[in-house]
Amino acid sequence: MKKILLGCLLFAATLQANLPDTKQLIVVTVKNWSTPNGTLQRYEKKGTKWHRVGKAVPVKLGRNGLGWGRGLHHIPKDAKIIKKEGDGKAPAGIFTLKQAFGYRPFAVKYPYRVYKETDHCVDDVHSKFYNKIVDSTKIRVDYKSKEHMKFPKNYYKYGVVVNHNHIDEKGAVPGAGSCIFLHIKKVPTAGCTVMSENEMKEIIRWLNADKHPLLVQGPENVVKKLGRSLKIFP
Repeated sequence: MKKILLGCLLFAATLQANLPDTKQLIVVTVKNWSTPNGTLQRYEKKGTKWHRVGKAVPVKLGRNGLGWGRGLHHIPKDAKIIKKEGDGKAPAGIFTLKQAFGYRPFAVKYPYRVYKETDHCVDDVHSKFYNKIVDSTKIRVDYKSKEHMKFPKNYYKYGVVVNHNHIDEKGAVPGAGSCIFLHIKKVPTAGCTVMSENEMKEIIRWLNADKHPLLVQGPENVVKKLGRSLKIFP
């Protein structure tokens, strides 16, 4: 496992040219494409070397495992499992992270937003707001399906937006998957990566926007294969 996790630091086989100069990585590995259980390890770059941060923590992912997502990587031409809306899979690949969020203010340096009940993440593929987080009181609602960014359960009490399929940006592909977050939960999800509240808060405190943090996520065999050919991270 240690070799596999270190191999994640060399994950770059098919990256796009706009890969940021990252100095923070969140690496999530799973046994295979169909498992909903994984391990998360943080890394930070000091000088030219990567160092492990904190202990590896267990996480849950999509209830149906993983599929290639849309991020900073190119999806392999021979990919057999590609994430789609409603498939119950978490996205595999390399992704930037956007704002952290929660139900109440949180004194952290990383960009953080407090969401309310009327803030929605839209997963309706027919909506012009697909894969966007919107204030429903300020738009003309054209969607029938959405996620409330604040609701009685604590799942979104703290979280981080994963930039899968251009969330909150132009370019989101309808049906390619939406509303992917790191957040709080104890059981597998519809596609997010989840952990305990304390672990989620620790990650948010650690994140530094100036270090361009990335999420690297995938099955062990994929990570190993890509790690052998990567030349971006020393």
